[in-house]
Order: sequence, then structure tokens, then C-alpha cells
Amino acid sequence: MTVRLEIRKDISSSSLHILAMGLMLCDHLWAMLFPSAEWLTCVGRMAYPIFAFLVAEGYAHTSNLRRYMRRLLFWAVLSEIPFDLMCGGSIFYPYHQNVLWTFLLSLGVIALMERCRERFRPTAAAFLQAGLVLLGFVLGYAVMADYYGAGVLTVLTFYFFRGQSWKKRLLQLVCLYILHVRLLGGYYYAVQLFGHELEIVQQGFALLALLPIWLYQGRRGIHSKRFQYFCYAFYPAHMLLLFLIRE
Repeated sequence: MTVRLEIRKDISSSSLHILAMGLMLCDHLWAMLFPSAEWLTCVGRMAYPIFAFLVAEGYAHTSNLRRYMRRLLFWAVLSEIPFDLMCGGSIFYPYHQNVLWTFLLSLGVIALMERCRERFRPTAAAFLQAGLVLLGFVLGYAVMADYYGAGVLTVLTFYFFRGQSWKKRLLQLVCLYILHVRLLGGYYYAVQLFGHELEIVQQGFALLALLPIWLYQGRRGIHSKRFQYFCYAFYPAHMLLLFLIRE
């Protein structure tokens, strides 16, 4: 009997999901239990871009956008109390909304842009789409969704520049640098290198998420309903568990 061992050079979407959940858990462990272990939040910065990429991919592959958005809406509502408990220590914390609302807003913007493309001439559609991008950015801040307007634009980055060409990847890198280093960056580490002081922006670690993202070649991996429900349920469940442990 011959046993073949196949070593893949790519990464599946299910593996990206698992990786992103692990990175998110690191960040939340830092926030809730281990505030002195800053390496946890540094690696955790990579979680959001991976999730944003998967949302854009989900839009590209879904056969039923309404069902996809209804599913996100259900889990966004279910996750709000655990998120509020984790962020504000109470069941009602109106100053910050969980990340699934960011994804819902992003998908809404994408769906409206696609409709503009179908119904209007190219020039008019381009102006309307630009307005929708700006609206999504403003609403991200207005509703105080996680990662705010920059979070919406991160999803849109992977929607606009979807593909594996070096030009698309360069544009992804540039956009993520603008959004996560220039726009969201604030807290930084001062590092001495060859007699010079460098400032490493903490949120800049998010750019490292592009490495596993670029290894994705379209392979789905695990795609059972159980795995899908596990990925959604992990978000509210782990936040609630961390809150209970801290209490």
C-alpha cells in the first residue's frame, strides 16, 4: 500500500477562519486577562484584516446575499451583549458596537455599489459608488462600529482589489497602510536601531495579515454547516467566557 503525503503551498478559507479566530482570541486575552502581555495584542492586530478579507470573499462566493446578511444580522444582535460586557462591563454599552455590524455595513455598501453599476451609466455609477464609499466610512464612525470607518474601508479594499496579481497586492498593502497605520495608528513602540529611534505603530502589525491572505488560492477547506456555526458562535461565546473568568 502506497501512502501519498501532499504538502500544500496554499491556505484554505477555513484555515484562515481558524487563524483569525486564534489571533482575535489573543487580542481579547490581552484586553481581559493579561494586559501586561502586549505581544498578545500585537499579534491580535492581524485578525481584523483576515476577517475583512473573508467577508469580501464571502460576498464574491455567496449564492444568496440576503441570507448571508440575515445570518450576520442574527449573530450581530446575539453578540452585542457579550461585546458590551467585555468592552464596557455592562449589558448595555452604547459607545462601541461589535465587529459584525461593521461587516454588515460593508456588505450593504458593496451591494448598493453593485446595483449602481447595473442601473447607471459608468460615469454616473462611479460618482454614486464614490459617494457610497464615503457614506460607509462616515457611518462606520457614526454608529461606532468596531474599527469604525477604517474597518468598512478595509473590507472594501479587498472587494475593489480582489485578485492575486502583484498590482492588486500592492494596492492592498498601500490601502492597509493608510487605514491601519496612518488612520488608526496612534499607540507606538520606540525602538533603538543602529543609534536611531524608530517608532513602530502597534496597529501596523495588521499589515502582516497580508502574508496568510496572499497564500489563499480559493480553496475552501472545511465547509460544513457545523463548522460555519462554530465560527459564528465562537465570537459571542469566547467574549462571554472571558468576561465571566475576569469577574
